[in-house]
Amino acid sequence: MTAPLALSLGEPAGIGPEIVAKAWTALRETGPAFVVVGDADLVASRGEPVVRVTDPAEAAAVFGRAIPAIHSPTAAAVTPGRPDPVNAICVADWISQAVDLAMDGRASGVVTAPIAKAPLYASGFRFPGHTEFIAELTGDLPYRGTRGPVMMLTARDLRVALVTIHAPLSQVPELVTQERVIRTARVTHEALRRDFGIDRPRLALAALNPHAGEGGAIGLEEIEVLRPAAAALRAEGIGITDPLPADTMFHPDARATYDAAVCLYHDQALIPIKTIDFWGGVNVTLGLPVVRTSPDHGTGFEIAGTGVARADSLIAAIRLAAEMAGRRGGH
Repeated sequence: MTAPLALSLGEPAGIGPEIVAKAWTALRETGPAFVVVGDADLVASRGEPVVRVTDPAEAAAVFGRAIPAIHSPTAAAVTPGRPDPVNAICVADWISQAVDLAMDGRASGVVTAPIAKAPLYASGFRFPGHTEFIAELTGDLPYRGTRGPVMMLTARDLRVALVTIHAPLSQVPELVTQERVIRTARVTHEALRRDFGIDRPRLALAALNPHAGEGGAIGLEEIEVLRPAAAALRAEGIGITDPLPADTMFHPDARATYDAAVCLYHDQALIPIKTIDFWGGVNVTLGLPVVRTSPDHGTGFEIAGTGVARADSLIAAIRLAAEMAGRRGGH
C-alpha cells in the first residue's frame, strides 16, 4: 500500500490550519491520504476531528474518520493573522520532519502549507523559501538525473518552469545565463517524463524582450543567450523552441503546442497561471529526490480565522503529489 503524504502545517497564524481541515473534508472518502506534521490542537480548533499518530503508517486507518496528525506543538499561543517569530522555529521544524518522513520512505511525498518569510527570517532562517530549504534538506540523498531545485507552477493545461524566481526585475537580464536556461530546461524535461508521464516532452522557451528582441532591435539576449541555449538543448535531444514572444505564448491554441513553458522571471510565469486558474494553481519543486508540492498562494493573514479561506489549491497540490509519487513507484 502506498504511504500517505506528509503535510507540513505551515505558518500557524495563517490560513494553513483552516485549509488543511477543509482539504481533509474534501478528500476523506476518496483520498489521497495525508498525515499532518504540526500542532494537532491547532488543527482541531478548526472544528474537524483529529487523531494523533506517531507514524504515517497509522494514517490510512484513521483518515476516513479524522485528520491524522503527528503532534508537534507551537512554542507560543497562536493568534490568527498575527505571526510570532517564536513559532517560526516550529514551522521550519515541521518542514524538516515532513521531508525526513519522505526521505526514509514513510511518506510518499511532501505537501507544504504556506509559510511567511518575515517571521522566519526574524528567527534566523537563512533560506529564501521552501524550495531552497527542501533542496538543502535532501542534499545528501542520491538522485538520478539533473539536480534541481526548479520551481514549476501548474494550473489546468499550463505548466511553467522558472529560470529566476524572486529576483528584482532589474537583475533578471544578468541572471538569465545560458547555463541557467539549460539546467532549468533539463530538469523540466526529465521531470515531465518521470513525474508527469510524458514520453516526449515539448518545451516552449519564453523570450526576455518584447517581440523576442525583434532581431536585436529591442535587446540582444535572445541572440546572445537564449537561442544558443535552445540549440544546445536540441543537440542533447530535448525538444524546445527558440525564444518566443511571451505575449503570444499563453492563449489556448498556443498552450496546445507544448507541455511546459520555460519562463525567465516570476511574473512572466505566474501571471498566466493565476489568470487561467487563480484558485487552483499548484507549486511543484522539480529535480529533487522527494516529491514536493504546495498551494500557489500565501498565508492569507488578512482572512485567517474568519472561515472564508478556500482550499482549492491545497487540494490540487495533494492530488498532484500523490500522482507524482505514484509515477515514481510510491513506497
